[in-house]
Amino acid sequence: MKRIGILSDTHAYWDDRYAHYFAACDEIWHAGDIGSYELAERLSQIAPLRAVCGNIDGGTIRLVYPPLLRFRCEDVEVMMTHIGGKPERYEPTIARMLRLSPPNLFVCGHSHILCIARPKGYSHLHINPGAAGISGFQRQRTLVRLQIDGSTISNVEVVELG
Repeated sequence: MKRIGILSDTHAYWDDRYAHYFAACDEIWHAGDIGSYELAERLSQIAPLRAVCGNIDGGTIRLVYPPLLRFRCEDVEVMMTHIGGKPERYEPTIARMLRLSPPNLFVCGHSHILCIARPKGYSHLHINPGAAGISGFQRQRTLVRLQIDGSTISNVEVVELG
């Protein structure tokens, strides 16, 4: 079993509560717009970090973190990118990937809008953890935690940071 912490759109903003809420996690996944390599380093001191670069990321972040990741966590196939769209309107390239080679879990960011859904016409769980940073229009900053045990995704929890 793996405990996973998911966040996005930190825009270089560090909140000590990231460490608190992700302390028991086996991995942290960042869905882009990290904002600074230092923030990525701090997250990786809490737990191993998997991340993708976002549209505001440049320099070292783009060299270290790709725009798209596909990987397995336990028996769950995961696809993660920053700009993926929302279930009713995926970005066209992403929609093609989701249909031709469907993952079990799709994680994206960018919109700053929390969304956890099983999209109609697809076979995956969609998670956009919302925005964890302070840049943007979001009224509530959020993180997501979940557990993966074999092929089962469970205990999906939204953490509101205010």
